Amino acid sequence: MDAVFQNLDLIRQGFTTTITLTLLSAMGALVLGTLIAAMRVSPVPPLRWTGGFYVQVVRNTPLTVVFFFFVFGLPEVGIVVGFYPFAVMALTVYTASFVAEAVRSGINSVPVGQAEASRSVGMTFTQTLGVIVLPQALRSVIPPLASVFIALLKNTSIAFAFGVFEGTSASNVLINRFGSQVLQILLITALVYLALALLMSAAFGWLERAVAITR
Repeated sequence: MDAVFQNLDLIRQGFTTTITLTLLSAMGALVLGTLIAAMRVSPVPPLRWTGGFYVQVVRNTPLTVVFFFFVFGLPEVGIVVGFYPFAVMALTVYTASFVAEAVRSGINSVPVGQAEASRSVGMTFTQTLGVIVLPQALRSVIPPLASVFIALLKNTSIAFAFGVFEGTSASNVLINRFGSQVLQILLITALVYLALALLMSAAFGWLERAVAITR
């Protein structure tokens, strides 16, 4: 364990990046995923087709391939912003496809009569979705969104292979320096990921209880 205790700053630096990657990508994926979900339930066929195409293509593409597209593909067309922003983009786009399906399931769980009643008083589709349907839908999908974002936390480790120094990168550095303590280093790394996942799960549990009280 000496390798870990002597390099706590290195581990802290790596997992700080892991946390920021997770938070930024989660916020981006929530916004983009909600927009895609709205497109999927839109009365406009081209929007439905576009939303469905996005979900089917991105969700069934390996995350590593998505990373390759952003890290090596975008520079080919003149977009160069650095490995960290590319990692945020890749994680956001990939995770948004799962968020979209979770939000769409929540939208479908809202009684149809509420949407019909809102339209009967002159509300547009956008108004009905934003004011009536989405607030109820987002409350009901907190548990599945928790699973999506915990998966996102673990997916940030792929950024290590694309030049981003995060938690897995820190453990790799320590393994290269202290080859005789590989198991201990991997154990500590796994425990940190576990602690972060449990903390996120607890936060979503609190959020679910909080919105349940206001219903």
